[in-house]
Amino acid sequence: MNKVTIYSTPTCHFCHMAKDFFKEKNVDFQDFNVATDMEKRQEMITKSGQMGVPVILIGDQLIVGFNKPKISELLGIKE
Repeated sequence: MNKVTIYSTPTCHFCHMAKDFFKEKNVDFQDFNVATDMEKRQEMITKSGQMGVPVILIGDQLIVGFNKPKISELLGIKE
């Protein structure tokens, strides 16, 4: 399975939805809180060109926002 990374903030509703989805589907993921980690915030902006969260990396595929169908497709999860 591809490595999954999510850049998120504690107050982001869509970030919580994405992380809940990963947990429900038993997908291991690494979470970076870009509200407090300035280095990871800059990394997220550099990779995505975005300030909005969540920014999700699945392997080398970047997704901005909680796009459940695309995330499922990239992880090979049948809905």
